[in-house]
Amino acid sequence: MAQILAASPTCQMKLTKPSTIAPSKLWSSVVLKQKKQNSSKLRSFKVMALQSDNSTINRVESLLNLDTKPFTDRIIAEYIWIGGSGIDLRSKSRTLEKPVEDPSELPKWNYDGSSTGQAPGEDSEVILYPQAIFRDPFRGGNNILVICDTYTPAGEPIPTNKRARAAEIFSNKKVNEEIPWFGIEQEYTLLQPNVNWPLGWPVGAYPGPQGPYYCGVGAEKSWGRDISDAHYKACLYAGINISGTNGEVMPGQWEFQVGPSVGIEAGDHVWCARYLLERITEQAGVVLTLDPKPIEGDWNGAGCHTNYSTKSMREEGGFEVIKKAILNLSLRHMEHISAYGEGNERRLTGKHETASIDQFSWGVANRGCSIRVGRDTEKKGKGYLEDRRPASNMDPYIVTSLLAETTLLWEPTLEAEALAAQKLSLNV
Repeated sequence: MAQILAASPTCQMKLTKPSTIAPSKLWSSVVLKQKKQNSSKLRSFKVMALQSDNSTINRVESLLNLDTKPFTDRIIAEYIWIGGSGIDLRSKSRTLEKPVEDPSELPKWNYDGSSTGQAPGEDSEVILYPQAIFRDPFRGGNNILVICDTYTPAGEPIPTNKRARAAEIFSNKKVNEEIPWFGIEQEYTLLQPNVNWPLGWPVGAYPGPQGPYYCGVGAEKSWGRDISDAHYKACLYAGINISGTNGEVMPGQWEFQVGPSVGIEAGDHVWCARYLLERITEQAGVVLTLDPKPIEGDWNGAGCHTNYSTKSMREEGGFEVIKKAILNLSLRHMEHISAYGEGNERRLTGKHETASIDQFSWGVANRGCSIRVGRDTEKKGKGYLEDRRPASNMDPYIVTSLLAETTLLWEPTLEAEALAAQKLSLNV
């Protein structure tokens, strides 16, 4: 577990007799503390501790873990939105008079868009529209996290609001009838603070070559497991459809999976899971990066592989539908690449389990292709495809809706379709 052993002057309580405590007895650390509580209560996140000769006192922790339910019906709602870079998360809190169950019960809110790169200073107000609710694992009780998207005061989606366009595609009758499922594999890298170097690596140097780290166990192979496990439990508590987690090929790199989720829900769940991970790494004093190639050289990059299927793909004869989808995806390869994350050209090199960014390819059980089809899907003649092109910093609203649009709404010309089928050896 990552620890900060330096004293924290902003949180440290005053001592009445500082001279009576030896320097070695004064400490603070950022750790995850699990308390034995009944099932209705939440495991707490420990921020710092102050040790004295008689007892361990943590006034900040006591306040953080206060249960307000016996005293008030009011709750805290943390409104979360995506900032101007398209990948940065922002949030702020407000008090509600009573618990809520549906986003329609929540008020719209506003923020200063000029401070997030989303509006000019002379007309800076951006409106938050609540779209999805999750339980708050940090505050517990009836407190909630609220995923929002962003609009002008006139009700128009601002340019960085990619959810609005995705919701439009997923509400299309043809798309809706196909019940699109998504399983998203989010890879991420943990960095040591201040040095921009992976967690567990010797600063300015390298660990042993890749091989023993993927799903590895042991102090010399796995760094950051506490953060991964804390995130896993926080997601389950919040109601996120997290389906698993594992250590990745590059040491200090991890992955979690969300899904299968239907339509717009996939993007909501991934963004909330990212928010939880940002908060947990913040508390642990570790830096989170979604850079698709955080370390140059013979090290794996970080992707966000997206598994996708439609109702027709999951039914008998679905493999033929999958091949038709692959054909469409090949014809719009560059449109997808341009929307699949910044810096992806550093990752999609044709090495380290990736395809070349410039060439579309597909294959069965081939992790060096743009699109992979599993052996089980081939054997059963139905199932799903895996798009291995998205970078770890992709926007899940964009990727999921673009997959649905290309495979369900977009129609190529017959000539283009025939040429692509021949090139890819697809008999559709």
